[in-house]
Amino acid sequence: MLLDVAGLVPNAHLGRGLGNKFLSDLTEADCLIHIVDVSGTTDAEGKATRGYDPLNDIEWLQDEIFHWILGNLMEKWGSVVRRHTSTKSSTLETLRQQLGGYNANKELIARALDLVNPLPPLQEWDNAKIEEVVRAFMDVKFPTVLSLNKMDHPDSDKNVSKIILKHPKLRCVLTSSITEVFLRKLASQNYIKYDLGTEFIDTIDDLGPESGLKPLDDKIRNRIENIRDLVLYRFGSTGLVQLLQEAANLLDLVPVYPVRNINTFTGGSGEYVFRDCVLIKKGTPVISVARKIMGEVTIASIEGVGGTRVGEEDTVDVGKNDILSFKIVPGGGAH
Repeated sequence: MLLDVAGLVPNAHLGRGLGNKFLSDLTEADCLIHIVDVSGTTDAEGKATRGYDPLNDIEWLQDEIFHWILGNLMEKWGSVVRRHTSTKSSTLETLRQQLGGYNANKELIARALDLVNPLPPLQEWDNAKIEEVVRAFMDVKFPTVLSLNKMDHPDSDKNVSKIILKHPKLRCVLTSSITEVFLRKLASQNYIKYDLGTEFIDTIDDLGPESGLKPLDDKIRNRIENIRDLVLYRFGSTGLVQLLQEAANLLDLVPVYPVRNINTFTGGSGEYVFRDCVLIKKGTPVISVARKIMGEVTIASIEGVGGTRVGEEDTVDVGKNDILSFKIVPGGGAH
């Protein structure tokens, strides 16, 4: 599920703008997609400009999240340490109590602590160590993909290079969202056939009148040619599908296709191929996939590609057990 969140301005952690709502919304997210105007034509306040450095947006977003978590933690740090010492709690348990409000479980917090080395006893942490722990928690709780948007703008190339040179470990995808919106609109109006996530668009000029596509006027035709030259042929796509794929990869998610007929890959009606798709974490047992889709059911058998038998405890991976047909015991449906 994709959620749009309230806009953010600098000093949101102090309650400026819709900052508190934005930061609260983040706790529900498994992954953040930060859309950055890489052309530099929008400033930190969202106002039109020219020559703004988009690096600022990337860095102050991370700083806002950091200061929000750090501020909440430091506000009661003295009492946290006293309670930790008096109850002889583990560091993990104490931090679970403090960070659980960010929709973080013990496993996630443990992964964050594993990133901190050395990790002295909690009562010995100085400010620098607390900040290091908060940064580690952010890395695990808020993994982020950057959408470097307006990639076809003349000023974008230099800004993209600057971002990648300064932050080589960041996951970045070049995008042109306005192009994607325009192409989808044309496709819905039957002016073009558009293969999502690719450079391929066809018009009546390409496919002929038998295609059933509408004729183009000169304005639309010229716009399409500009999009082909400046976006699709240059970058290979608008980047929007690749952006979602990168977010799924970051979360170790695999698209799994439940089908009724394992030979034709169709659903119940027999009409649509790969009609349904669910995103499942790599390594998930196949029986858990069945429960996610159908609830508590009694499975008679599971088939994979070619009609091969798949065990309930076999796991899902890319290209492995990602097309599945579940046979349910009669009377063993969801309840």
